Amino acid sequence: MSALPSAGQIDPNSADGKAVVAEAEAAVERLAATRTEIGRVIFGQETVVEQALITILAGGHGLLVGVPGLAKTKLVETLGTVIGLNANRIQFTPDLMPSDILGAEVMEQAPDGTRSFRFLPGPVFAQLLMADEINRASPRTQSALLQAMQEYHVTVAGARHDVPQPFHVLATQNPLEQEGTYPLPEAQLDRFLVQIDVHYPELEAERKILLETTGAHNATAKAVLDASELKRFQNLVRRIPVGESVVDAILRIVRSARPGEESDPITDLIAWGPGPRASQALMLTVRARALLEGRLAPSVDDVMAMAEPVLQHRMALSFAARADGHTVRNVISRIKAKFA
Repeated sequence: MSALPSAGQIDPNSADGKAVVAEAEAAVERLAATRTEIGRVIFGQETVVEQALITILAGGHGLLVGVPGLAKTKLVETLGTVIGLNANRIQFTPDLMPSDILGAEVMEQAPDGTRSFRFLPGPVFAQLLMADEINRASPRTQSALLQAMQEYHVTVAGARHDVPQPFHVLATQNPLEQEGTYPLPEAQLDRFLVQIDVHYPELEAERKILLETTGAHNATAKAVLDASELKRFQNLVRRIPVGESVVDAILRIVRSARPGEESDPITDLIAWGPGPRASQALMLTVRARALLEGRLAPSVDDVMAMAEPVLQHRMALSFAARADGHTVRNVISRIKAKFA
């Protein structure tokens, strides 16, 4: 990650400042059009759509958690179409093998009789990969995806194969049916930039869903961006300056979510907490949120808004805390209240 600017505001008189301002103004308009187009297909999930866009703008991967029927799959399909990314989908099942994700070497025989191996790429070679019900696959198969998520390449038969750029994984997970599933290990959970909780829609949103999706014609999304434009926006996110107050807020919240970090009753509830990758994720997501909302610099409010999606899958409570009815969300809310 590049060095952070010390100033909280962009100097409009500097060459870089003028360039960032011009790029940001153009990006804000394009991102607004993107949200509008997604809203034509996805109803009543504004927060989910916002967090998914933030995840992609920040260059990361997202884990969508929600009960069936909340349009998680539809959201990922719509994102791929609107953002202009080549998308693939994998339905994770207990019998899924690593080669079903990565691809495999196959032997071919030429007309002259000579034989050679050729690599057949798997569905991971896409710019946007939907891993549906990721916790239903075995740990061995889950780990096959881990290398691509972290290193942006895979190794098959000793040969390296780079995945397309940009590359994002949006995985879904059903929190209800846990029988026959394999919980994601902490190492893989940490690779997800954010956890996006998908809740039931409000009454008016569900009314709109009912009317718009049961007729003879359903709305379809159209492309607004393309991959090269998205990559420019992702580079712009990393150039947005961050003020010292925002940096301090990020560090204080992340460090307050670690056990034994300070003499506080809240930390006694925590078994293990977020590492430095959480601070990096929070830094990127607050920048992306500011850009998505048309601002040239993030604020402490952005930190508070993104703290739960960034931290909740990177920490766990002690057995005693869970027995007393505490939840990760409640603990994060208490930590945020200390700095409000």
